[in-house]
Amino acid sequence: MTIIEDIAIRKIVDSRGRPTVEVDIYTDEAYGSAAAPSGASTGTHEVKAFPDNGIDSGIDIFENKLVPQIIGMDSLEQETLDAILHEIDGTSDFSALGGNIAIATSLAAAKAAAHSLDLPFYVYLGGIRSRRMPQPLSNVLGGGAHAVNGTDIQEYLVLPMGQHAQENVFAAAKVHAKVKDMLTAKFPNVSLGKGDEGAWCAPISNVDALDLVKDACEQVSGEVGFKVGMGLDVAASELYKNGKYVYGEQSLSPEEQVTFMLELIENYGLVYLEDPMNEEDFQGFADITKGAKDCLVVGDDLFVTNKERLKKGIEMNSANAILIKPNQIGTLTDMLQTMELAERSGLEMIVSHRSGETTDESIAHIGVGCGCYAIKTGISGGERIAKLNELIRIEEEINPGA
Repeated sequence: MTIIEDIAIRKIVDSRGRPTVEVDIYTDEAYGSAAAPSGASTGTHEVKAFPDNGIDSGIDIFENKLVPQIIGMDSLEQETLDAILHEIDGTSDFSALGGNIAIATSLAAAKAAAHSLDLPFYVYLGGIRSRRMPQPLSNVLGGGAHAVNGTDIQEYLVLPMGQHAQENVFAAAKVHAKVKDMLTAKFPNVSLGKGDEGAWCAPISNVDALDLVKDACEQVSGEVGFKVGMGLDVAASELYKNGKYVYGEQSLSPEEQVTFMLELIENYGLVYLEDPMNEEDFQGFADITKGAKDCLVVGDDLFVTNKERLKKGIEMNSANAILIKPNQIGTLTDMLQTMELAERSGLEMIVSHRSGETTDESIAHIGVGCGCYAIKTGISGGERIAKLNELIRIEEEINPGA
């Protein structure tokens, strides 16, 4: 047993300059700490990051109702602790306590448990399963809800496919730098901006952006000697207005959106396509998944790391991959149950950051320990490279000299 003796919570600042929380848990022989991020482009069905009446309301519930229940518990009793989080909150979407407070508490307890067993967090999560180093998936250009000026499509992503974490991280960084150089040449009198996740923003059309990033990926592929794939996070729910998908240059019906997405996969060799349809359009997702060749069709807003929504998606063959965001669902137990269902059903898993991030490195450990295909995190900014550098360290532990 490793008894929880003390718990602390504090407000900290996220990468967008907004408040979030960090939780420390101390046991009689170990310590765990975790911080929670917040998203800008959020799914309707994900849990509430904080109560509607503010972060302080959730902290008050934490200090006055949750702490007395958790002090004295064994940190190894993860499912029991997570059940208490649900019970104290008393809502279906963590709108009383706040999903960020819940997930920070849940992860801090798990990290304390791992520490008490003298195990790295990824080993504690994954047990003796074979280690899989997730490929870094990085946002290099975009707009949408992540930037004031930029493309309608939210994220233009790169997926280096080398053998090792370190070479993949540096390949993504090369593409990010090359995209900047190409944009500077294309818009010599325009000051480039960056979105929330460090991707470049410029007054460029959606299709021109595709051409530019494709060219950058091909150039870097030649330089590094392995393929750097290209993907998109369309964040289509943000584009869906009155039954149409509204882009700057066109408005598309749902049927036309399916055709447009399949054309992009074919014409640009996309290997990754996230949220190509509105979050309620399970059938539209299924139509794209059926027609897509050699491309992951990924549900984020569609599934929101929720086991029940994933079940529906599996029944309808809506996607062949799922994005995993711990704070979308609120507890480690709920997240792992969703991941277990995805794994059993043959879906690839991509663990993901949020646009408002912290330097917490938990998702790197989740990605390795739970066998994720990729880890979605930016390539620019300390809150992003915290995850990537941790991935490099983990690979060094697993494969010394790799």
